[in-house]
Amino acid sequence: MTTLKIGIADLEEMKARSLRIAKGEEKAKPGDPIVWFATTESFARLLSAGNRELLRVIHEQKPDSLEELAQLTGRATPNVSRTLKKMESFGLVRMEKGKGLKRVPKVVYDCVELVLPLIERRKKGARK
Repeated sequence: MTTLKIGIADLEEMKARSLRIAKGEEKAKPGDPIVWFATTESFARLLSAGNRELLRVIHEQKPDSLEELAQLTGRATPNVSRTLKKMESFGLVRMEKGKGLKRVPKVVYDCVELVLPLIERRKKGARK
């Protein structure tokens, strides 16, 4: 597995960066984050201790379905499903087809690296 590089930037900055890249005014660098969160709080919620435990169980026990994962973790299946959908939207897990209609969770990354600017960059034209 590999490391997922994550950045924190507010929605306006993410939009502005995407537009600069689309216009050719800026180039994405190979070491840039590929997943962005709007706040450190949203990052912390998604990767809470309980959710990291969920990832560990998926990796180590390789459940064959969401229901089995729910049983292994003592969490309700709808809760596990919601959490995994959110994790999937950020690329942390992948849901594969299982037997019948079952979906099998797979962990994609074994590590995340957080890029968190401590000092906001000044926008062009902003006064000091």
